Amino acid sequence: MIIRDATVNDAEAIRAIYNDAVLNTTAVFDYTAREPQAQRDWLQMKAGQNLPVLVAEDAGSVLGYASYGPFRPWPAYLYTVENAIYIAPQSRGKGIGAQLLAPLLQIAKDHGLRTMIAGITADNTASLRLHEKLGYSQAGVIREAGWKFERWLDLVFLQRMLQA
Repeated sequence: MIIRDATVNDAEAIRAIYNDAVLNTTAVFDYTAREPQAQRDWLQMKAGQNLPVLVAEDAGSVLGYASYGPFRPWPAYLYTVENAIYIAPQSRGKGIGAQLLAPLLQIAKDHGLRTMIAGITADNTASLRLHEKLGYSQAGVIREAGWKFERWLDLVFLQRMLQA
């Protein structure tokens, strides 16, 4: 397996992974699957803002992807980003998330960013463990932050400092 920068040719594979998360998990607080053009636009926006999108690829198949983007839109948050990591259903639990997150953290550090935030549903123990394994610590919990699949979801914020 290799970790590499995503290209526009990865748009459909990324979209399939994201849409599975939307339709079948609480990992993302969205209800609507992403359309093909919206996925291409997302990749172009990331490239235009010099924001990384990494994919894990094995034998020509994209198994997962990771990226980060602005945490909040105001200027004082310039050095804080929030990550996103999604793994294809058949590839979960195989350590791919850690293989994507580690280089993503290094890219952020190399770009002079100060801290990376992760917003994770409280019942997503696999993602919480992954982030804690890579040095994140809990920064807070927003109770009943989202409503999906006919239930309230708590949102845990974790934080990883990037600079000493």
